[in-house]
Amino acid sequence: MWLRAERQTSGRGRQGREWVSPLGNLYASTLVRLRPADPAPATLALVAAVALEEAVSAYLGAGRVQLKWPNDLLLAGAKLSGILLERSGDAIIIGFGVNLAHHPTDLDRVATSLAAHGVSVDPDDFLVTLSDGFARWLGKWRGEGLAAVRDRWMARAHPPGTALTARLPDGTAVDGLFDRLDGDGALILRLADGGTRVIHAGDVFLI
Repeated sequence: MWLRAERQTSGRGRQGREWVSPLGNLYASTLVRLRPADPAPATLALVAAVALEEAVSAYLGAGRVQLKWPNDLLLAGAKLSGILLERSGDAIIIGFGVNLAHHPTDLDRVATSLAAHGVSVDPDDFLVTLSDGFARWLGKWRGEGLAAVRDRWMARAHPPGTALTARLPDGTAVDGLFDRLDGDGALILRLADGGTRVIHAGDVFLI
């Protein structure tokens, strides 16, 4: 099941941030009912990310977008989309916001849109592509486990060694180099002292 809005009057992103929602972009949500044998629910963030990357690449061309943990898409280093997961009982609601025609210019990070790169996409057409891909990757997640999704995510991410800052829920920040995802989908940063830090939650920025 999918629900798409033409626009949102109270759109929001992570941590309650406002998500400005002009006409022409994609604002859509789907619902996944959890099953006892499913992988960890939080790893649906990676499923959503690889499905969205695949959909964007179908219009933009392969190799032009990169994934940033856990589920941001970057185009020429700028934020193209947002994905928000919320849980209610045995249901996970996954919301997608994709800058197809417009992008904000007043964020704490640079944003962009497909239109800014010469690509015009109708939101309805884009949703068909996204929903098909999401169903396929959800099936892999359930049938093969997280490994197949993780491998695809790693293949589409910024390269190992990319400098990142992770702002943690307690307000502290950790700087390091992108190393990999662990078997549960957590981010592993390599620190200046040669050690590593596993990040399970937080906002991640390119340095």
